[in-house]
Amino acid sequence: MLRVGSVVLGVADVARATAFWTEALGYVPREGMRDDWVVLVPTGEGVQVALMRTGTPVQEHPRVHLDLYARDAEEQAAEIERLLALGGQRVDWDSYPQDPDFVVLADTEGNRFCVIDTSHG
Repeated sequence: MLRVGSVVLGVADVARATAFWTEALGYVPREGMRDDWVVLVPTGEGVQVALMRTGTPVQEHPRVHLDLYARDAEEQAAEIERLLALGGQRVDWDSYPQDPDFVVLADTEGNRFCVIDTSHG
């Protein structure tokens, strides 16, 4: 049976994206970073995240994105502030439902991701 080995994000600047995602997730490069590619691995459990240089424009409403889980609303708020301090950006998301359990952010490359309050009813 197949399994997910890595989630690959397209980026314009591999070094800048590596700096963001290693701090955001506590991951480390599996081996040396190249100008066009790096694989980041967790120090514990979790799926690998690879960063690949691409010229493809960022999708405003991507078909695939990362969901990052927080225990509760307090942790969610703290993590959002930490990610913003690392260079992440708030996204003016036009598709929020009423009373959402998630906040949409973008990394330094514009890739959208969500920070989820997993305790939300």
